[in-house]
Amino acid sequence: MLFHSSLRKELSRSFGATLVVLVTIVMTMMLIRTLGLAAKGSVDPAEVFLVMTYTVLGYMPTILSLSLFVSIVGTLSRMYRDSEMIIWFSSGRGLTDFIQPLFRFAWPVLLLIAVLSLVGWPWANSQTQGMRDQYERRGDIDRVAPGEFQESSGRNRVFFIDKDTANGTVASNVFISSIERNRQIITSARSGKVESINDTRYLMLSNGQRLERPLDKTGLKISEFDTYGAKTGSNVAASADNTPARARTTMALLANPTPVYRAELAWRVGMLLAAINFVLLALGVSSVNPRVGRSGNLLFALFAFVIYYNMLNLGQGWVGSGRVSASIFLLMLHGGVFVLALLWLAKRHNNWGLRAPRPAPASIPTA
Repeated sequence: MLFHSSLRKELSRSFGATLVVLVTIVMTMMLIRTLGLAAKGSVDPAEVFLVMTYTVLGYMPTILSLSLFVSIVGTLSRMYRDSEMIIWFSSGRGLTDFIQPLFRFAWPVLLLIAVLSLVGWPWANSQTQGMRDQYERRGDIDRVAPGEFQESSGRNRVFFIDKDTANGTVASNVFISSIERNRQIITSARSGKVESINDTRYLMLSNGQRLERPLDKTGLKISEFDTYGAKTGSNVAASADNTPARARTTMALLANPTPVYRAELAWRVGMLLAAINFVLLALGVSSVNPRVGRSGNLLFALFAFVIYYNMLNLGQGWVGSGRVSASIFLLMLHGGVFVLALLWLAKRHNNWGLRAPRPAPASIPTA
């Protein structure tokens, strides 16, 4: 049908262009953010691109929802401005007749949003969290670059090595300054080698000297050693599972009905419900005066998206704190927006107004 095909073609072009622009903007912002994390030592500089890719993938449900909303508003606003809507209305098409072609165009995007929200979002977060945890659990000797002073993970030691081998397990001219048990300890050695003992990594120093001095400077103890072991990192195996809720699978959230997990599950389901509501909202807010232009509609669409998305995040916090249940939150927010969108659409379709209709002029009786 000409009506359906022409509308879907223009929506496809608008959606593709909007998606490319938004993905480019988000990738640029995530690149700057990831570089900042790498500069602070929270992310491995060699994995900046991977972290940025996983982060953008996690935000794809939000990007797709905004792209769908903006493309529908922009397309219908252009049709109002160019008087194409008047032609369709004159041919017997009402505003509600646009619902079917809009959802026929949007259902693949809605399906992709559902998959990314329920599967892609936790997977991307788990990959990012895993890389960050692995980088944080690395040994202290792994943090050191030859010729540079570097603090340990606990901020209680300062390491320095002259040079190391290619695999980073053997170093020469090692210097360690630490504060332990109210004592300042300075250890130097000709060489050091990383070894694993009982799942704990140690730096085994050879041919060195150790100086111990209390912080109150009451004495000095000097000792020499042939071999000395210094702990360089945490246990190889993690002692506890500290995976956040956003990095857990949807099935894991369903199996453990805690408030925090229910809040995360409500957020994931809410992304799909919000995308469905955005289609109806876009149809209702797209009416524009041809003499004014469509910039006002796009600004209103962005404003409505920001409010809706912030309410979604705010409701997640309420559910997580136990102030409201997940079902009530989903019903109140998404159900309320759905009813509001239908009422707005009915107002546009039936031309309802707030002004009372004028009374018909009284007829003059004739003799």
